Amino acid sequence: MDSTGRLSLARQCQLLGLPRSSFYYLPEIETPENLGLMRMMDAEHIEHPFLGVRGMTLWLNRATGGDWNPKRVRRLMRKMGLEAIYPKPHTSMPGLGHTIFPYLLRAIDIRKPNQVWCSDITYIPMEKGFMYLVAVMDWFSRRTLAWRLSNTLTTDFCIDALDASFAAFGAPEIFNTDQGSQFTSADFQKRLASQNVRISMDGRRRALDNVFIERLWRSVKYEDVYLNCYAGGHALFTGLTRYFDYYNHRRSHQGLDGHTPVEVYNAPT
Repeated sequence: MDSTGRLSLARQCQLLGLPRSSFYYLPEIETPENLGLMRMMDAEHIEHPFLGVRGMTLWLNRATGGDWNPKRVRRLMRKMGLEAIYPKPHTSMPGLGHTIFPYLLRAIDIRKPNQVWCSDITYIPMEKGFMYLVAVMDWFSRRTLAWRLSNTLTTDFCIDALDASFAAFGAPEIFNTDQGSQFTSADFQKRLASQNVRISMDGRRRALDNVFIERLWRSVKYEDVYLNCYAGGHALFTGLTRYFDYYNHRRSHQGLDGHTPVEVYNAPT
């Protein structure tokens, strides 16, 4: 609090659970034309994740009647973190010297909350610019435990979401992610080790290894982001706050026998 009695911007962001990268959001420097193409590619990738640069270029040319250069499409896909089959290899490339762990979930019968958590990052288009969204989800109940926004693909907003999950819900037995540099970083893995959490990582180009959070991204985008076309970071944060509350507490899930994630998470085991 400063001399006038007002809270600092850093403290306001902390109380709201809003990273300062979101508060001080500045739109990425892309032309309106490119942002329009990125919005189209994001939706098409959700429907057909097997499309690579060539396939996406052909689809864009047919959909728009344009003559887009594959080099341009490749650059935009890399910026968004999109590649064929695996949703985010650009955001999922381990850093030099980072530790990779094996995938632990194939032979495991997941029967209770906090047995397995997972996390992922996705691209979020806005009216002007875009941001990245990270979420931590409980695998059994599909409950979104924490989420954060950032305008850069740094590790800190992922750690922020992880720490918020630990503070609110304790710790899981296993934590599963892709092989992105944010999750293979020493800082992120130290947070997990401090809670005695076993680390699991998707195999390369195996989108289904983290299937439930991929379904979450589809829901977030089709049920909220694409419908609202948020103007900027503040509006996006407010809208996602409202949506995740709905998703956790009021949205019935067919895969949960019509129950909500919070009902399944809180049910006696």
